[in-house]
Amino acid sequence: MALDRSVSRRRLLQLAGGATLAGALSACGGGNGSSSSGGTLKVIGVGDQEAGLRKVLDSYKSSHSGFDFNLSFAPADQVQTALRTQLGGGNAPDVHVVYPGNGSAMSMAQLSKAGLLTDLSSQSWTQKVPAGFKGAFQNDGKTYIFSPGSSMLGAIYNKKAFATAGVQPPTTWSELLAVCDKLKAKGIVPIALGAQTPWITQLIPYALVPGTVYAKTPDFDDKMSAGQASFADSGWVDAMDKYLELQKKGYFNDNPNGTTYEQATSMVGTGKAAMAVQVSAVLSAFRAAAPSPDDLSMFPFPATDVAADNWIPAGVVVGIAVSAKSKQADSAKGFLDFCGQQENLNTWAEAVSCVPLYGDAKVDPALTSFLPALKANKAVPFMDQRWPNAEVQPTHFAVVQQLLGGKTTVQDALKKMDDAYKKGA
Repeated sequence: MALDRSVSRRRLLQLAGGATLAGALSACGGGNGSSSSGGTLKVIGVGDQEAGLRKVLDSYKSSHSGFDFNLSFAPADQVQTALRTQLGGGNAPDVHVVYPGNGSAMSMAQLSKAGLLTDLSSQSWTQKVPAGFKGAFQNDGKTYIFSPGSSMLGAIYNKKAFATAGVQPPTTWSELLAVCDKLKAKGIVPIALGAQTPWITQLIPYALVPGTVYAKTPDFDDKMSAGQASFADSGWVDAMDKYLELQKKGYFNDNPNGTTYEQATSMVGTGKAAMAVQVSAVLSAFRAAAPSPDDLSMFPFPATDVAADNWIPAGVVVGIAVSAKSKQADSAKGFLDFCGQQENLNTWAEAVSCVPLYGDAKVDPALTSFLPALKANKAVPFMDQRWPNAEVQPTHFAVVQQLLGGKTTVQDALKKMDDAYKKGA
């Protein structure tokens, strides 16, 4: 279900490309076809791609005689390791998940620099990528990844749980704390946190940092790159302190480090928990866990008590690319060209609740509260997009788990992130 409301592309140009987005844990799902031999295209994605990727693959097969595919999904942490190793060894799937921009071992920039991706620049859709997003798609002026559009990051919430506590989505940090107090008093877990799943650890900081850092210092990434700023001496401290404040006040479920993404999703879907900080790309998974998809919606997660400073994180959603060593390269490139056609791009974007990369956008009703920030250019990419290497992000994952486990301090955690950042490209 989509809201027929167009979003001008200029509203999104500030969202310079990309981010390492969440990949929902998913059991391998068979596609159409039993093997990767005999012309069958082997495709591997992460869970939050499934709703859209399977639809466009099915559509492509129905309109292309002789085409078949084998589709499976892997946890995000596995694609960062096992799939990356397969790429280096030349035995990767033909089409596979790739994260936009830079900042992870499976990001577009890291893989294209290593010569592991096929250049897609000759495909017509690549000329429609908005200028502000080119950093997510291109390296040295060449396009290597397809992504259907831009995802929002905020709180997915259960409307029935909020109604039970008599609360509304908050717009300031103080209001958020008050809402959590009322939810807790009703026996409802305010915020479900599945930090056992590594990529989940980054989401609350990503939701807070636009307000604690970028609203005050929009050029923070440039300052970091120039050695004029650091994580440990910035609004990242405030964001991490707030993360721990939520824990100390008892607003998370018991043992977040022992809770998985799937468990947190179920908690919010069933109303045991009221909300989870997440990307809109996984809305479909949360809706599937609820008695009715209309039970769930989203709102921007506030970081400050100054409403004007509550910027939002948004970025290009996880995409796909063609392995440079694919034996089905022509078929693989044909499929990505098909994905870039407006109708198919819209199909994928709608399935994962994101704003289409180009053309008139139909926005999921759950995202309407994010539109004012997009219109006002108060949105920034997910933080890792401009990190210089693939070491900062896993360091971030690890130190958050240590913080939640009481095994480190905010200053020590951010110092470790600074040390990883200083290793450069």
